[in-house]
Amino acid sequence: MSGHSKFANIKHKKEKNDAAKGKIFTIIGRELAVAVKEGGPDPNNNYKLQAVIAKAKANNMPNDTIERGIKKAAGDAGNVNYEYATYEGYGPNGIAIIVDALTDNKNRTAANVRSAFTKGNGNIGAPGCVSFMFDKKGQIIIDKEETDIDPDELMMLALDAGADDFSEEEDSFEILTAEDSFEDVRKAIEEAKIPMLSAEVTMIPQTYVKLTDENAIKSIQRTLDLLDEDDDVQAVYHNWDE
Repeated sequence: MSGHSKFANIKHKKEKNDAAKGKIFTIIGRELAVAVKEGGPDPNNNYKLQAVIAKAKANNMPNDTIERGIKKAAGDAGNVNYEYATYEGYGPNGIAIIVDALTDNKNRTAANVRSAFTKGNGNIGAPGCVSFMFDKKGQIIIDKEETDIDPDELMMLALDAGADDFSEEEDSFEILTAEDSFEDVRKAIEEAKIPMLSAEVTMIPQTYVKLTDENAIKSIQRTLDLLDEDDDVQAVYHNWDE
């Protein structure tokens, strides 16, 4: 089956340095806190917490770190004041960008995100200005080096669990699901003891934009780097064909 998304971010995920891993763990820690506050510390009764734990495991967060995070969040639930915020806008040449943030100060975060767009010769737009160009999907990436499963067997396992699509690249497999089916598919792969490089609900671009102008490439990279450095930013989605 043919895939609908690019694998450009796989290399980056496999080559994350310690600083980047620290950022990921900070992001997941905030998500754990919010999930526990909203639905309690028992993942069996808290779907959102289940999803965050799955993301933590896919990013190699140790189990004891996850458990400590949940216990801490349960004890501090009344003090958690993070809020989700989403920003949409355009980079150079009309590149569509969506920024998801989890912040305790929306004014600070909005100013930082706006600055990142401006410094990359882009601009923030109104809510909904680019999100219609993306599809919300569950996405699971499996590193071929981490499993010896037959591709056809993996594909049937995923499809039988409810996946929509399966793709194979030189170094990885990608499984796409509807948002509502993601957890069923993720659980099936976990129960089969197949390690996942990443497992998350994400925004998949419907089309991609190529950049050939060196200045435009430098500009979009500057925006993405600035957003990546911001601790309030949880995820950035774009349709730049890197």
